[in-house]
Amino acid sequence: MSPAGVLPTKSTRRLFRYIVPFPPGGGADLVARSITRKITETTGIQFLVDNRPGGGTILGAELAARAAPDGYSIFPGNNTSHAINPNVQPKLPYDPVRDFAPVTRLASFPNILVVHPSLPVRSVKDLVALAKARPGQLNCGSPGNGTAPRLAGFMFSDAAGSDIVHVPYKGSVAALNAWVTGETYLMFGSLAASENPAYSTLFL
Repeated sequence: MSPAGVLPTKSTRRLFRYIVPFPPGGGADLVARSITRKITETTGIQFLVDNRPGGGTILGAELAARAAPDGYSIFPGNNTSHAINPNVQPKLPYDPVRDFAPVTRLASFPNILVVHPSLPVRSVKDLVALAKARPGQLNCGSPGNGTAPRLAGFMFSDAAGSDIVHVPYKGSVAALNAWVTGETYLMFGSLAASENPAYSTLFL
């Protein structure tokens, strides 16, 4: 991170690249575009928001790790890329400590449980009872293997003593769209993405 006295000015022609390891439209993407837009308005510095989804943030994290260490590549490290993946992926193409220099905390994303209105439930207690009564018949979508919502879904299924089938998608937007259309019955999603009016059905 550059000291304030040597930060690039409006005359800087080179773009900063903000690598988002998720598809456009999700919570991380919304934060990236909001932050970079405000910085550009304030300083004139230009950003390229580069969405690189895939592999449960691994593709984006690897791209950032291999970028030149010149301060022009920014990566929003998250609990998936820097906590979950190092513990569940035996061979990561990056080192979460050695390959990154922490700068600041940008945002936090509370996860919420969303349930399709076709299910006859009105509470988490109802959902647990239904899952136990229908083992293997309910499914839970997620933005992909290794992501925090996937881990939350697994922990919920385990704590409930039920067999809920996991369905991975390529990002939170795809997972939410599958839930809206009834392709999946429930999912854990970030509050930022799930608050979209298009998804306003039933939240538990």
